[in-house]
Amino acid sequence: MFHKLAPIFLILSAAFSRVAPTPTVQFGGTTLNGASYLNESVEFYGGIPYAEPPIGALRFKPPVYRRRLTVPTFNASVYGMSCLQPTTSTSNDTGSEDCLTINVYKPAGLAKDVTLPVMTWIYGGGFKIGTSQSYNATELVAQSITRGTPVVYVSFNYRLGPLGLPPGREALQQNALNLAMKDQLAALKWVQDNIGLFNGDKDKVTVFGESAGAMSAAVLYVNSNLEGLARAMILESGSPGSAIVYDALRRQSDWDNFVHAIPECAHRTSDSIACLQQANVSTSDIFQAYLAANAESDFDYPWVPTLDGPHGLLPDLPSVLMDEGRFTRIPFITGTNLDEGTFFATPRMNSTAMMQSYIVSNYTTSEEIVDKLIALYPDDPALGSPFGTGNETFGLNPQWKRYTTILGDLMVNSQRRAFAQTAVKFGIDVFGYLFSDAGAQPILQPSFSNEPADRSYLGVTHTADLAYIYGFTALLGDPPSAAPLGRIMVDYWLSFATSLNPNDGRGNKRPEWPKYAGENAMLLQLSSANTSAIPDDFRETQIEFINSNAKALRR
Repeated sequence: MFHKLAPIFLILSAAFSRVAPTPTVQFGGTTLNGASYLNESVEFYGGIPYAEPPIGALRFKPPVYRRRLTVPTFNASVYGMSCLQPTTSTSNDTGSEDCLTINVYKPAGLAKDVTLPVMTWIYGGGFKIGTSQSYNATELVAQSITRGTPVVYVSFNYRLGPLGLPPGREALQQNALNLAMKDQLAALKWVQDNIGLFNGDKDKVTVFGESAGAMSAAVLYVNSNLEGLARAMILESGSPGSAIVYDALRRQSDWDNFVHAIPECAHRTSDSIACLQQANVSTSDIFQAYLAANAESDFDYPWVPTLDGPHGLLPDLPSVLMDEGRFTRIPFITGTNLDEGTFFATPRMNSTAMMQSYIVSNYTTSEEIVDKLIALYPDDPALGSPFGTGNETFGLNPQWKRYTTILGDLMVNSQRRAFAQTAVKFGIDVFGYLFSDAGAQPILQPSFSNEPADRSYLGVTHTADLAYIYGFTALLGDPPSAAPLGRIMVDYWLSFATSLNPNDGRGNKRPEWPKYAGENAMLLQLSSANTSAIPDDFRETQIEFINSNAKALRR
């Protein structure tokens, strides 16, 4: 399954394109020429390389960190190219292999000795699609200025698909696993080395992300990879165990399908990486093979983080690492949307047997565990997701609503709860939320061939919170009440990034957000109708079963 961007999301940069005179930053021996927005109140510097282009001999290699540029001036007024990926719109923009660039938004007119907290964004997209240029942070930075807690915002690109997350024996042997996360670490190192040039404080970095971006941040969080790179984290719809984690050989067939689709390398079964690094293998060859491997995969998400051994980024299952206390000791916000599972569930789902087959093929080989799991979820559409829709099935089989509930709990809800509960046991400050604003529109759309025409079947689904954080709810057609809620949510985020507490009292009036604590843990429900604290006890028995079988379910 591919996803497609909501059409309005593709033109957001144009919506903020009131450009003023050129601001500059001196980056070593290079002058960066940026852009100004919102009456010159926000400066932008984009497309700055943080690593050498991962092309040719550097394909399937860890990023080669780039300390400086070698030109006297650099046009930083636009984003760099997206990383190579399937098309997500009619623009046919498939990106480039030369894509490892970083972007900075900052308040304008700051004295050189002023340093501000930093918010570093990691985009999502299932590790298949995504780009930093989809997230214009002008409004977020502007609100930080207005509320008196200005921040510097950073985003960057990282490799996707088989270029960023190659599986298989060769990738394991040649240190080529989890390259996407290694790109992310290189970008975070760049922030440590250079953000002071943009008035950022390297000791006050909050890493935040959504979906695969949140999973990435969380994977870096376990095994203490974020030590010294961030002081806080915000995870939207993703946790360490949200990705289905296996060893490198589990998805060997996906790698083989990818290689076999490249004529020059189809028969190089033992040294395919060396073949793929040759100059005569073009980006076009790589792209076509990427599409072919996606189409042939037995998994919905073939390119995901992989167990990479005792000295790797992910030496064991996230649940094991968390239980052992092997994670970075920093506070975090973590939350999910009300109807996460509707985004991922095929509308073809029509039986318990089909449900079992999917879960076994993607999560575990234990049919016994899967049968027990399914039995815990009532076979009643009135109790299924999208929640609050009664017996409405949107023209789909009633089993679909049961399945969406299971899938949402397996992928994100169970992992958010387990992550928060475990961190609290180790004395970490945690704040949890549930985003449930009725009518919220996702910025990405599922692209199933037989999905209902009535988009309300999605409910408050995956990615529906993002327009609220980035300030474009009106452009997506969200209800008028969405914009005020979005400003409140951004106030919470900014408060946490600047003070490590979402309740600094600045900005819009909003309810107190309680810390997540112990047996009576509370979430903040984010809703235009009623933003308030609620118990974190929904589907308690079902989620406890998932988390008590974390190893079997590859969590």
